Amino acid sequence: MKTIDSNIDGVIAEVKVKVGDTVEIGQEVIAVESMKSIVNIEADVEGTVKEIKVGEGDFINEDDPLIVLE
Repeated sequence: MKTIDSNIDGVIAEVKVKVGDTVEIGQEVIAVESMKSIVNIEADVEGTVKEIKVGEGDFINEDDPLIVLE
C-alpha cells in the first residue's frame, strides 16, 4: 500500500482528486492553508486513489497520511 503524506502542518483547503483517479508523480493532489498561504502537496508516488483520509477544513500535521493509493 502506498500513501501520500503531508509535508506541512495546516488546514486542508482543497482535495484535488477523488477515489478512482489515477495520480502521477508531481501531480498536485491537496491544497493546504498554512501560515496564511496556500501550499500544494504533490504526489511522490503514482497509482490509483483508493482512499482519501482527509476532507476540507481538517487540520493536519506533518507526516500525516492523506491519500492511500493502490
